[in-house]
Amino acid sequence: MTTVKTLLGLPGLRLRPRAGAELLDRPVTRIYVTELPDPGRYLSAGELVLSGLLWWRRPGDAEPFVAALARSGAAALAASGADSGGIPGDVVEACERHRIPLLEVPADLSFSVITEQVVLALAAASESARKRLQAAADAPVETLLERASAELGLPCWVLSGLGRVVAGTSPLPVPAPDVVRRYAAKEAGSLTVVPVEGRHAVPWLVAVGGPLTTAQAELAEELAGLVGVTRARSVPPDVEVPDEAHVVALRTEGSDESRDVLRELLPDGLLLESTGDTSYAAVRRWPGSAGLSTVEPLLRASRILCGVGDSAPRAEAAATARYALEVAAGRTGRVVVVQAGEVDPHRLLLAGAPEGLRAALRRRVLGPLLDYDAEQHTDLVHTVRVFLECSGSPTRAAKALHVHVNTLRYRIGRAGELLGADLTEFTDQLDVYLALRTEE
Repeated sequence: MTTVKTLLGLPGLRLRPRAGAELLDRPVTRIYVTELPDPGRYLSAGELVLSGLLWWRRPGDAEPFVAALARSGAAALAASGADSGGIPGDVVEACERHRIPLLEVPADLSFSVITEQVVLALAAASESARKRLQAAADAPVETLLERASAELGLPCWVLSGLGRVVAGTSPLPVPAPDVVRRYAAKEAGSLTVVPVEGRHAVPWLVAVGGPLTTAQAELAEELAGLVGVTRARSVPPDVEVPDEAHVVALRTEGSDESRDVLRELLPDGLLLESTGDTSYAAVRRWPGSAGLSTVEPLLRASRILCGVGDSAPRAEAAATARYALEVAAGRTGRVVVVQAGEVDPHRLLLAGAPEGLRAALRRRVLGPLLDYDAEQHTDLVHTVRVFLECSGSPTRAAKALHVHVNTLRYRIGRAGELLGADLTEFTDQLDVYLALRTEE
C-alpha cells in the first residue's frame, strides 16, 4: 500500500511536510492536478492533490479549496509556492484545521516528474499487493480478508447470496441482505461488490467498504478469485443431528439448485437426500426462511418451495416436511415456505396423497352431487361445504348463505340423498369434507 509517507521517501522528489505530520500513514490511491479554486466535484477519496496554488490570490482563498479536499477524503495536498512567493500561511493553517497533510514541492521540480514518480510507485505497490495476497492463497477466508483489507486500506467482507456474512474484517455497516438485493438489482450502494468465482448455485460475494480505484478494483477481483478457490476446496463439516429434529424439504422448480441452496440455508444441517430439484436435510433448529427471498433473484429456478417438518423422530419429521412441501406447491408466489405446524392435519394428509388418488376420492364421494349440479345448474356442492364449515349448524349455514333455514335444510337433505350419506352424522360429514378439500 502506498501512503503519504511513502511519497516522502521517493528519490528525487524532495517533498517536505508542512502540516499534518501525524497523518502521513494515509493511503494514496491516485494523483490529481488542479488549479481550480473549488475542485470538490472532481475529487475522490485517497487522491494526492497536486497544485501550483494559482487559485490563491489573497488570504482566505485557502479555506474553500482545503475544505473541498477534506470533504472528498483526499489523502494529502502537495503544493508548490513557486508562483506565490512560498506557501501562504493561510494554506498551512487551513490544512491543519481540516486535517489534510500538506507537502511542499521544491520550486525547481516539474509536476510531470512528480506525476511520473507517483504513478510508478502506485503501480509497483499494486503489483506487490497482488503478490502478497497470492502468497496467502492457501489460507482461510478470514486470513485472505485481513490481508486484502491491509492492502486496500478498506474493510472487506464475504457474503453468501442468502444474505449471510461468511467472514469480515469489521461489522458490516448495512444489513447483508440489502447488499445482496442491491447487487442482484444492479443498484449502486455504499459498498463495492464483486462476485466470487465458482460453480456453486448460491453465489458468494466480496464486498469492500467504499468506491475503488482501478488498482484497488483489480486487487478486489484477485481476492474474489482466491476466495472462490478456497470455497471450492473446502469440505462440508461433519455435523451431528439428533434423530429427533426438524426436517426441511426444499424444491427449486426448473433447476437442480436445491442441494446447494439447502446447504447454504442450513450450514449446521445434515443432508439426507437430494434428487435434482428437491432435497431434504435435518437440522436441530429451523433458522427461518428470510434468506430464500434474498437469493431467489440470483438463481435459475422459477420458484423456491420449502416445507418444514415438526421436530420429531426423523422419519416422522421427513413425512410432515414432504406433506408441507406439497402444500407449498399448491400456493402462489416465487418463494413459498410452509411449516407443518401451520397446516391443519387433514390438509397434511391430503397433500401427501398422490394427485390421482385425490381425484379418485373426490369422484367416488362427490360424483353424484357434482353431476347433479352440472345438469341442474345448481351449486349444492357449495351449500354442503358451507354447512360443514359451520360445524353442521343449519342456522349458521343459512345465515352465511343468506337463505331461510328451511331452505338450507331442504338442500342438505337433497344433497344427502344424492350422496347416499347422512350429513348430520360425523363419519359421513368427515368423508364428504375430506373429499371437498381434495382440490386444494
